[in-house]
Amino acid sequence: MEAVAAGQLMRSRGIKASSVCVAFSSELQRAHETCELALASMAGHEQETWCSDRIRRDWRLNERHYGAVQGLFKNDTALRNEYGADTVMEWRRSLHSRPPPMEKDHEYYRPPPAPLTESLADCQTRVLGCFDDTIAPALFDEKGLPVPPDDRTIIVVAHSNTIRSLIAYFDEVPEDHVSQIYIPNSVPILYHFERSTRKPVSTKLQSSHGGSHARWMISSENHQIVRDAVSTGGMLTRALFDAMDVTQDRALCRAEIEAGVRELMKDSEHETQSDCVVIGLAKKLARELGDDETITLQEFERRTAVAYEGLQYNKSDFAGEEPFP
Repeated sequence: MEAVAAGQLMRSRGIKASSVCVAFSSELQRAHETCELALASMAGHEQETWCSDRIRRDWRLNERHYGAVQGLFKNDTALRNEYGADTVMEWRRSLHSRPPPMEKDHEYYRPPPAPLTESLADCQTRVLGCFDDTIAPALFDEKGLPVPPDDRTIIVVAHSNTIRSLIAYFDEVPEDHVSQIYIPNSVPILYHFERSTRKPVSTKLQSSHGGSHARWMISSENHQIVRDAVSTGGMLTRALFDAMDVTQDRALCRAEIEAGVRELMKDSEHETQSDCVVIGLAKKLARELGDDETITLQEFERRTAVAYEGLQYNKSDFAGEEPFP
Protein backbone atom coordinates (compact mmCIF):
# COMPACT_ATOMS: atom_id res chain seq x y z
CA MET A 1 0.00 0.00 0.00
CA GLU A 2 1.38 3.42 -0.99
CA ALA A 3 0.72 5.10 2.36
CA VAL A 4 2.46 2.29 4.26
CA ALA A 5 5.45 2.43 1.90
CA ALA A 6 5.66 6.21 2.35
CA GLY A 7 5.69 5.79 6.13
CA GLN A 8 8.40 3.14 5.95
CA LEU A 9 10.46 5.37 3.68
CA MET A 10 10.24 8.32 6.07
CA ARG A 11 11.23 6.08 8.99
CA SER A 12 14.21 4.77 7.02
CA ARG A 13 15.34 8.38 6.48
CA GLY A 14 15.25 9.13 10.20
CA ILE A 15 11.78 10.69 10.52
CA LYS A 16 10.08 8.87 13.38
CA ALA A 17 6.43 8.91 14.32
CA SER A 18 7.43 10.08 17.81
CA SER A 19 8.76 13.34 16.32
CA VAL A 20 5.43 14.09 14.59
CA CYS A 21 3.65 16.08 17.25
CA VAL A 22 0.75 17.05 14.97
CA ALA A 23 -0.54 15.80 11.62
CA PHE A 24 -3.11 17.55 9.45
CA SER A 25 -5.51 16.04 6.94
CA SER A 26 -8.52 17.14 4.98
CA GLU A 27 -12.02 16.14 6.06
CA LEU A 28 -12.14 13.41 3.44
CA GLN A 29 -12.01 9.97 5.03
CA ARG A 30 -9.44 8.65 2.56
CA ALA A 31 -7.01 11.43 3.52
CA HIS A 32 -7.46 10.70 7.23
CA GLU A 33 -6.93 6.98 6.66
CA THR A 34 -3.84 7.65 4.56
CA CYS A 35 -2.45 9.78 7.38
CA GLU A 36 -3.15 7.05 9.95
CA LEU A 37 -1.50 4.37 7.81
CA ALA A 38 1.59 6.49 7.19
CA LEU A 39 2.03 7.31 10.89
CA ALA A 40 1.53 3.70 11.95
CA SER A 41 4.08 2.61 9.35
CA MET A 42 6.53 5.28 10.56
CA ALA A 43 6.19 3.93 14.10
CA GLY A 44 7.06 0.36 13.05
CA HIS A 45 7.29 -1.86 16.12
CA GLU A 46 7.01 1.20 18.39
CA GLN A 47 3.28 1.68 17.93
CA GLU A 48 3.01 3.36 21.31
CA THR A 49 4.90 6.37 19.91
CA TRP A 50 1.98 7.68 17.88
CA CYS A 51 -1.75 8.24 18.36
CA SER A 52 -4.53 9.04 15.90
CA ASP A 53 -5.59 11.84 18.26
CA ARG A 54 -2.67 13.85 16.87
CA ILE A 55 -4.42 14.09 13.50
CA ARG A 56 -6.36 17.30 13.04
CA ARG A 57 -8.88 17.58 10.23
CA ASP A 58 -9.52 20.86 8.44
CA TRP A 59 -12.02 21.34 5.59
CA ARG A 60 -9.71 23.95 4.06
CA LEU A 61 -7.35 21.12 3.07
CA ASN A 62 -10.10 19.46 1.00
CA GLU A 63 -9.47 19.06 -2.71
CA ARG A 64 -10.37 21.91 -5.03
CA HIS A 65 -14.12 22.20 -5.74
CA TYR A 66 -14.99 21.82 -9.42
CA GLY A 67 -18.55 23.11 -9.16
CA ALA A 68 -21.13 21.68 -11.57
CA VAL A 69 -18.61 19.18 -13.02
CA GLN A 70 -17.66 17.73 -9.63
CA GLY A 71 -17.48 13.94 -9.90
CA LEU A 72 -17.24 13.82 -13.71
CA PHE A 73 -14.24 12.25 -15.43
CA LYS A 74 -11.72 14.65 -16.90
CA ASN A 75 -11.75 12.83 -20.24
CA ASP A 76 -15.55 12.48 -20.35
CA THR A 77 -16.67 12.93 -23.98
CA ALA A 78 -19.95 14.59 -22.98
CA LEU A 79 -18.06 17.05 -20.77
CA ARG A 80 -15.69 18.01 -23.57
CA ASN A 81 -18.51 18.27 -26.10
CA GLU A 82 -20.56 20.54 -23.85
CA TYR A 83 -17.80 22.91 -22.76
CA GLY A 84 -14.95 22.25 -25.21
CA ALA A 85 -11.57 20.65 -24.55
CA ASP A 86 -9.84 24.04 -24.30
CA THR A 87 -12.29 25.25 -21.65
CA VAL A 88 -11.92 22.10 -19.57
CA MET A 89 -8.13 22.40 -19.76
CA GLU A 90 -8.40 26.05 -18.73
CA TRP A 91 -10.37 25.04 -15.63
CA ARG A 92 -7.74 22.47 -14.75
CA ARG A 93 -4.56 24.41 -15.40
CA SER A 94 -5.18 28.14 -15.17
CA LEU A 95 -5.03 29.91 -11.83
CA HIS A 96 -8.23 31.96 -12.01
CA SER A 97 -10.69 30.10 -14.24
CA ARG A 98 -13.72 28.55 -12.48
CA PRO A 99 -16.12 25.84 -13.69
CA PRO A 100 -19.86 26.67 -13.54
CA PRO A 101 -21.15 26.76 -9.94
CA MET A 102 -22.94 23.79 -8.44
CA GLU A 103 -26.70 23.94 -7.93
CA LYS A 104 -28.33 22.86 -4.68
CA ASP A 105 -29.78 19.73 -6.30
CA HIS A 106 -26.31 18.44 -7.25
CA GLU A 107 -25.51 15.12 -5.57
CA TYR A 108 -22.28 16.54 -4.12
CA TYR A 109 -23.77 19.80 -2.86
CA ARG A 110 -22.73 20.78 0.65
CA PRO A 111 -23.95 23.86 2.57
CA PRO A 112 -21.57 26.75 3.39
CA PRO A 113 -18.72 27.11 4.11
CA ALA A 114 -18.32 24.58 1.25
CA PRO A 115 -17.92 26.58 -1.98
CA LEU A 116 -20.14 26.21 -5.06
CA THR A 117 -17.11 26.30 -7.39
CA GLU A 118 -13.44 27.29 -7.19
CA SER A 119 -10.53 28.40 -9.26
CA LEU A 120 -7.08 27.19 -8.28
CA ALA A 121 -6.52 30.66 -6.81
CA ASP A 122 -9.66 30.27 -4.65
CA CYS A 123 -8.38 26.89 -3.48
CA GLN A 124 -4.99 28.37 -2.69
CA THR A 125 -6.55 31.18 -0.64
CA ARG A 126 -8.34 28.80 1.72
CA VAL A 127 -5.36 26.43 1.94
CA LEU A 128 -3.03 29.28 2.89
CA GLY A 129 -5.61 30.40 5.45
CA CYS A 130 -5.34 26.93 6.97
CA PHE A 131 -1.53 27.16 6.97
CA ASP A 132 -1.52 30.56 8.66
CA ASP A 133 -4.26 29.74 11.19
CA THR A 134 -3.45 26.17 12.22
CA ILE A 135 -0.42 24.53 10.59
CA ALA A 136 2.15 27.29 11.11
CA PRO A 137 1.20 27.87 14.78
CA ALA A 138 1.53 24.14 15.49
CA LEU A 139 4.92 24.07 13.77
CA PHE A 140 6.38 27.24 15.23
CA ASP A 141 4.50 28.41 18.33
CA GLU A 142 1.99 26.09 19.97
CA LYS A 143 2.70 25.30 23.60
CA GLY A 144 2.05 22.02 25.33
CA LEU A 145 3.24 19.78 22.49
CA PRO A 146 5.73 17.00 23.36
CA VAL A 147 8.42 18.26 20.95
CA PRO A 148 10.05 21.72 21.16
CA PRO A 149 9.43 24.02 18.17
CA ASP A 150 12.97 23.80 16.80
CA ASP A 151 12.69 20.00 16.49
CA ARG A 152 9.10 19.60 15.39
CA THR A 153 7.90 17.62 12.41
CA ILE A 154 4.45 18.34 11.00
CA ILE A 155 2.80 16.08 8.43
CA VAL A 156 0.15 17.33 6.01
CA VAL A 157 -1.88 14.73 4.12
CA ALA A 158 -4.17 16.30 1.56
CA HIS A 159 -4.82 16.31 -2.19
CA SER A 160 -3.17 17.28 -5.44
CA ASN A 161 -4.41 20.86 -5.74
CA THR A 162 -4.16 21.68 -2.05
CA ILE A 163 -0.57 20.41 -1.91
CA ARG A 164 0.15 22.25 -5.16
CA SER A 165 -1.14 25.44 -3.55
CA LEU A 166 1.22 25.06 -0.58
CA ILE A 167 4.22 24.33 -2.82
CA ALA A 168 3.44 27.36 -4.98
CA TYR A 169 3.43 29.50 -1.84
CA PHE A 170 6.56 28.01 -0.25
CA ASP A 171 8.56 28.18 -3.50
CA GLU A 172 7.17 31.57 -4.61
CA VAL A 173 6.19 30.09 -7.96
CA PRO A 174 5.19 32.65 -10.62
CA GLU A 175 1.50 32.52 -11.50
CA ASP A 176 2.09 31.25 -15.03
CA HIS A 177 4.18 28.32 -13.73
CA VAL A 178 1.78 26.99 -11.09
CA SER A 179 0.24 24.57 -13.60
CA GLN A 180 3.67 22.92 -14.00
CA ILE A 181 3.82 21.76 -10.38
CA TYR A 182 3.38 17.99 -10.41
CA ILE A 183 2.20 16.17 -7.26
CA PRO A 184 2.93 12.42 -7.32
CA ASN A 185 0.76 10.24 -5.11
CA SER A 186 2.19 9.11 -1.75
CA VAL A 187 5.71 10.42 -2.42
CA PRO A 188 6.88 12.28 0.71
CA ILE A 189 7.93 15.87 0.00
CA LEU A 190 10.09 17.42 2.70
CA TYR A 191 10.49 21.11 3.59
CA HIS A 192 12.79 22.51 6.28
CA PHE A 193 11.76 25.86 7.81
CA GLU A 194 13.55 28.59 9.73
CA ARG A 195 11.43 29.37 12.79
CA SER A 196 12.26 33.09 12.96
CA THR A 197 11.35 33.79 9.31
CA ARG A 198 8.85 30.95 8.82
CA LYS A 199 10.40 30.46 5.40
CA PRO A 200 11.94 27.34 3.81
CA VAL A 201 15.70 27.22 4.34
CA SER A 202 16.83 24.46 1.96
CA THR A 203 18.63 25.60 -1.18
CA LYS A 204 16.33 25.97 -4.16
CA LEU A 205 16.83 23.23 -6.71
CA GLN A 206 15.87 23.47 -10.35
CA SER A 207 12.39 22.20 -11.18
CA SER A 208 9.82 22.41 -13.95
CA HIS A 209 8.16 25.39 -12.24
CA GLY A 210 11.39 27.32 -11.80
CA GLY A 211 12.87 26.18 -8.52
CA SER A 212 11.88 24.43 -5.31
CA HIS A 213 12.99 24.16 -1.69
CA ALA A 214 11.33 20.74 -1.54
CA ARG A 215 13.18 17.43 -1.27
CA TRP A 216 11.40 14.35 -2.60
CA MET A 217 12.02 10.94 -1.09
CA ILE A 218 12.29 8.18 -3.68
CA SER A 219 12.50 4.43 -3.25
CA SER A 220 12.04 1.24 -5.22
CA GLU A 221 8.34 1.42 -4.41
CA ASN A 222 7.61 4.95 -5.58
CA HIS A 223 10.10 5.71 -8.36
CA GLN A 224 7.66 4.86 -11.14
CA ILE A 225 5.37 7.57 -9.77
CA VAL A 226 8.25 10.04 -9.51
CA ARG A 227 9.40 9.41 -13.09
CA ASP A 228 6.44 11.45 -14.38
CA ALA A 229 7.79 14.47 -12.53
CA VAL A 230 11.30 14.30 -13.97
CA SER A 231 12.65 17.63 -15.13
CA THR A 232 16.17 18.85 -15.73
CA GLY A 233 17.86 17.55 -12.61
CA GLY A 234 16.57 19.42 -9.60
CA MET A 235 14.95 17.86 -6.59
CA LEU A 236 14.59 14.44 -8.21
CA THR A 237 18.34 14.37 -8.80
CA ARG A 238 19.06 15.16 -5.15
CA ALA A 239 16.55 12.51 -4.03
CA LEU A 240 18.17 9.89 -6.29
CA PHE A 241 21.63 10.73 -4.93
CA ASP A 242 20.42 10.54 -1.31
CA ALA A 243 18.71 7.20 -1.96
CA MET A 244 21.94 5.67 -3.26
CA ASP A 245 24.32 7.26 -0.74
CA VAL A 246 23.89 4.54 1.88
CA THR A 247 27.21 5.43 3.56
CA GLN A 248 26.12 9.09 3.88
CA ASP A 249 29.58 10.32 2.86
CA ARG A 250 28.19 12.61 0.12
CA ALA A 251 29.98 10.70 -2.63
CA LEU A 252 28.95 7.75 -4.78
CA CYS A 253 31.17 5.02 -6.12
CA ARG A 254 30.31 2.70 -8.97
CA ALA A 255 29.35 -0.13 -6.63
CA GLU A 256 26.89 2.11 -4.73
CA ILE A 257 25.20 3.24 -7.94
CA GLU A 258 24.92 -0.32 -9.22
CA ALA A 259 23.47 -1.42 -5.87
CA GLY A 260 21.02 1.49 -6.07
CA VAL A 261 19.93 0.38 -9.55
CA ARG A 262 19.29 -3.14 -8.29
CA GLU A 263 17.25 -1.76 -5.39
CA LEU A 264 15.16 0.49 -7.62
CA MET A 265 14.44 -2.40 -9.98
CA LYS A 266 13.51 -4.77 -7.16
CA ASP A 267 10.06 -6.28 -7.49
CA SER A 268 9.51 -4.56 -10.84
CA GLU A 269 9.06 -5.91 -14.34
CA HIS A 270 12.04 -5.35 -16.64
CA GLU A 271 9.83 -4.17 -19.49
CA THR A 272 8.41 -1.45 -17.29
CA GLN A 273 11.84 -0.26 -16.22
CA SER A 274 13.53 -0.30 -19.62
CA ASP A 275 12.25 3.18 -20.49
CA CYS A 276 12.45 4.62 -16.97
CA VAL A 277 14.67 7.69 -17.01
CA VAL A 278 15.64 7.23 -13.37
CA ILE A 279 17.03 3.76 -14.00
CA GLY A 280 18.58 4.77 -17.31
CA LEU A 281 20.38 7.71 -15.76
CA ALA A 282 21.81 5.65 -12.91
CA LYS A 283 23.03 2.96 -15.29
CA LYS A 284 24.68 5.57 -17.50
CA LEU A 285 26.53 7.16 -14.59
CA ALA A 286 27.70 3.76 -13.33
CA ARG A 287 29.14 2.90 -16.75
CA GLU A 288 31.01 6.21 -16.86
CA LEU A 289 32.70 5.75 -13.48
CA GLY A 290 35.93 3.84 -13.01
CA ASP A 291 36.16 1.10 -10.40
CA ASP A 292 37.96 3.37 -7.92
CA GLU A 293 36.28 6.64 -8.91
CA THR A 294 33.65 8.49 -6.89
CA ILE A 295 31.22 11.24 -7.85
CA THR A 296 30.12 14.14 -5.63
CA LEU A 297 26.62 15.53 -5.44
CA GLN A 298 27.67 18.60 -7.43
CA GLU A 299 29.12 16.51 -10.24
CA PHE A 300 26.13 14.16 -10.07
CA GLU A 301 23.79 17.12 -10.57
CA ARG A 302 25.93 18.50 -13.40
CA ARG A 303 25.89 15.21 -15.29
CA THR A 304 22.17 14.68 -14.77
CA ALA A 305 21.44 18.18 -16.07
CA VAL A 306 23.30 17.28 -19.26
CA ALA A 307 21.56 13.91 -19.49
CA TYR A 308 18.11 15.42 -18.96
CA GLU A 309 18.60 18.27 -21.43
CA GLY A 310 15.83 18.31 -23.97
CA LEU A 311 13.97 15.48 -22.26
CA GLN A 312 10.20 15.77 -22.62
CA TYR A 313 7.30 13.59 -21.59
CA ASN A 314 4.35 14.13 -23.93
CA LYS A 315 1.29 13.19 -21.97
CA SER A 316 -2.23 13.45 -23.37
CA ASP A 317 -4.12 16.35 -21.86
CA PHE A 318 -6.99 14.03 -21.06
CA ALA A 319 -5.11 10.82 -20.33
CA GLY A 320 -6.31 8.65 -17.50
CA GLU A 321 -9.61 7.98 -15.83
CA GLU A 322 -9.36 10.31 -12.84
CA PRO A 323 -12.60 12.17 -12.01
CA PHE A 324 -12.79 15.73 -10.87
CA PRO A 325 -12.59 15.48 -7.06
